[in-house]
Amino acid sequence: MTTEAVMDMMRGGLYTILETALPVLLVSMAIGLIVSIFQTVTSIQEQTLTFVPKLIGIFLTIMFLGGWMMNNMVEYTTGLWTTFSYYVHR
Repeated sequence: MTTEAVMDMMRGGLYTILETALPVLLVSMAIGLIVSIFQTVTSIQEQTLTFVPKLIGIFLTIMFLGGWMMNNMVEYTTGLWTTFSYYVHR
């Protein structure tokens, strides 16, 4: 196995991880920002206030985009397994 092949697999894996996790991370960040602004405006400094909205937002994101996320990971894994013989023989 060559260095280029390993780098291609790593690049593809990192891109797949980033692409798959990005919607959940963006929703969590947006909800955190909104709750933070709300806390600043109302002077409520309760640390546990962000937990429930983030949990609900992440749950809804996974519920709506979970199929696409799973399909994305399965496509990458299938691509690795179909080119497995290429990587072994190099």
